[in-house]
Amino acid sequence: MSDVSSGTGKVVVNRAMSLDGFIAGPGHAMDWIFEYLTADAFPEVMAATGAMLVGRGTYEVAKRMADQDTVYDGGPQFVLTHEPPDEPDPAVTFLTCGIEEAVATARGAAGGKNLEILGADVAAQCLRRGLVDEILVYVLPVLLGDGVRFSPPTLGRIDLEPFSTTRSGAVTMLRFRVRKHPAASRRT
Repeated sequence: MSDVSSGTGKVVVNRAMSLDGFIAGPGHAMDWIFEYLTADAFPEVMAATGAMLVGRGTYEVAKRMADQDTVYDGGPQFVLTHEPPDEPDPAVTFLTCGIEEAVATARGAAGGKNLEILGADVAAQCLRRGLVDEILVYVLPVLLGDGVRFSPPTLGRIDLEPFSTTRSGAVTMLRFRVRKHPAASRRT
């Protein structure tokens, strides 16, 4: 869990989402996101990010999209996976540990800045364990009808506190603090 009072960065789930609640379209397609959202739309987010922790599925989608000018420099990138690829990728560090250790490792590399969490499964694991400080959602003006939902139905209730709404062009950015509950009442 982040200790904002000591100057360490926050753990932030970062999501682009269609208005009907999908973070990826059918077949995990994410190309629709870059029709609306560019890396320079909200420069303060990138400036505050020191490292990224992503799931293997998100990593694979990003690799397929590498030729689409979708550069996002969020610092060192860590990929949490059960099976690292056979061929190493010098741009990322593959982690095969538990979620708590993965978050601690990536936060250590963030240099006091925020750790950005990408990927539906990794984000859900972090939320379940109370590791997330904030959720940032870019709501895009599109209805996809199908795809990967914002959160899995097994996530359970997470209470949020809205604290910011910003608009850049057609994109609305919503920010929420994750309400922390005493460990005894937290669901696992």
